[in-house]
Formats: sequence, C-alpha cells, structure tokens
Amino acid sequence: MVITKYTHACVRIERGGRVLVIDPGTWSEPAALAGADAVLVTHEHADHVDVLRLAGLGVPVHAPADAEIPGLEVNGVYSGTEFTAAGFRIRAVGGRHAFIYGGQPDCANLGYVIDDALYHPGDSLHVPEQEIETLLVPVHGSWLKTVEAIDFVKAVGPQRAFAIHDAQINERGLAGVNGWLAEETDHGYRYLRPGESL
Repeated sequence: MVITKYTHACVRIERGGRVLVIDPGTWSEPAALAGADAVLVTHEHADHVDVLRLAGLGVPVHAPADAEIPGLEVNGVYSGTEFTAAGFRIRAVGGRHAFIYGGQPDCANLGYVIDDALYHPGDSLHVPEQEIETLLVPVHGSWLKTVEAIDFVKAVGPQRAFAIHDAQINERGLAGVNGWLAEETDHGYRYLRPGESL
C-alpha cells in the first residue's frame, strides 16, 4: 500500500493499480484525484470535499448518509457499515464532527478504517475499537488542541502516525506541533509534506 499525503486532509492510497482518495477538499491538489477509482468523504465541509471537482469525476463517492452535500451524488454510509471501494475493505466508524464552540458545528463525520490497517478520522478524535497500524492524526483546527492530538495518538496506539489537517498552520507552528507529537508519543510519528509518499 502506497500512501501519499496531499494538502490538508487529503490522502491518496494505491495498491495493485487501484486508487482510493480520502477527503479531496478545495485546498487539496487536483492531482490527488488523477486515476482515482473511488473517493471517501468524511464530512460535508469544503476543506474535505470539493463538490465541483468530484461531481465531474465519474467514480463512486462514499460519504456519511446524513451529510448535506448538495450537487454531489454519494453512496450514503452509516457508522458500522463495511463495504469495498477501489478494491479496499472499508469500515466506517464514529459519527459526529468534533465540537468547536457551544456545540457547533454538529454535522455527520465518519472515520474510515482501510483494510484493518489505516485510519482516517476526518474532523473527529473517535478511537476505533480495533488495533490500527497507521493513524492519520489531525494536528490543527479550530476544534482541536495539541494536547488532544497527543492523547488521541496514545489512545489509538498505532504502529505509526502521520499528520493531516494542517493547512491552516504556518511553518513555525507546524514545527512546534510536530515536535510535541514526536516527543510525547511513542508511535512512530512523522510529518509528510504534500506530495510525499511512503
């Protein structure tokens, strides 16, 4: 499995000539979708779903059944649903977006566990019940504190963790967040720049 990080929360996963893309939002590069066989969307916010780009793509798009994404036809998914997309086994977990202030926003948000190994939580810190090999950890957002990101990595206990949800943080802030996560977690934390693969 080859994992390529794109700007913000977008990740491209490739194996055996099949391509699965998660959360290609308005801030992510169009190249992330080149040759995509299927797309997973964690929730309805534009930094996670570029409706115009996806509407003309012509591949299956899976998103929370309760998400409000006008102009885009999606396959509705519920928490606990298991399905196959682009040849990958997917299990949807969680259910709601993390609160920012005063209980807002409150929209559907699903995390996706790919092939029982990789976990993309979207805008939540839901801890799945199963062991996770590779965790994509949100590192910045109006709904997130660094201590919460650290605790999230520790709670999931992956073999390795990589940053997502980082487009609104400058280089100085990013260095600080990366330093804290690397120092305070013992789970192979590493930062991938947009376009970098492993």
